Amino acid sequence: MSEAAENNLPERLQSLIETIDIANVLTEPLTRSIENLLRISAASMNSEEASVLIRDGDEGDLRFLSAVGKVAEQLINLKIPAGKGIAGFVLSSGQPMAVAEASEEQSFYDEVDKKTGYSTQTILATPLRHNGEVIGVLEYVNRIGEPPYQSFTPEEMDKAAVCAEAVSSLVNAYESAKLFRELSGKMLDDSGKNDFTDVRQWLETLRDSAEHKETMDLAVLLREIATRGEGERQLCRELLESIIRYSDNKTETGFLNY
Repeated sequence: MSEAAENNLPERLQSLIETIDIANVLTEPLTRSIENLLRISAASMNSEEASVLIRDGDEGDLRFLSAVGKVAEQLINLKIPAGKGIAGFVLSSGQPMAVAEASEEQSFYDEVDKKTGYSTQTILATPLRHNGEVIGVLEYVNRIGEPPYQSFTPEEMDKAAVCAEAVSSLVNAYESAKLFRELSGKMLDDSGKNDFTDVRQWLETLRDSAEHKETMDLAVLLREIATRGEGERQLCRELLESIIRYSDNKTETGFLNY
């Protein structure tokens, strides 16, 4: 590795780590927001369980991203193979589906019940779309109370479709931030192929620095402003662009120090 590259290494790595941590700051509130939407919508549907499944890889597999209900923690990150189950059908067909008795449905994938110990009976599943593409599936399972459970109605399918629009926007934002984080993480891992020492130890202490913590605080503030409305986002954008323009004219130190 050249001397110039070695001298520039700390700045490169710090930038990568900040990028990864900012992506984490962005994804965590998105998953909480998805969970909150699931909780509210499940109550309105009188459903005991609700979950969001997203594409996992290029083959059409699905993975539980978020869930609420008795076995929610067990569902997170469980995978459903491509084309399997009600959710797999909804993903591939792009059509919603309501099932009155899951055990009598040929396409029902019972491996999830086997892993969680849950008994799925009634299901309502609807596609999550973004820009015309199906990116996941929203599911409601069983009713609150004791079986036998009433089937989900056409009116509830319409209600689920409305909720799916809000969930889809959050899922798309989550996937974008997640991709951002994964690409940055790969770049950081690839840096280990170079011949340099003490990098790992330096990385362990970087996140404890005051500057890094301030960067994360700024990321949180920007995220909060972004949720307030278009006017707030525009004002924030203009202020930040003004700071950058003035700062670019000061080569030796920040203009705010004058």
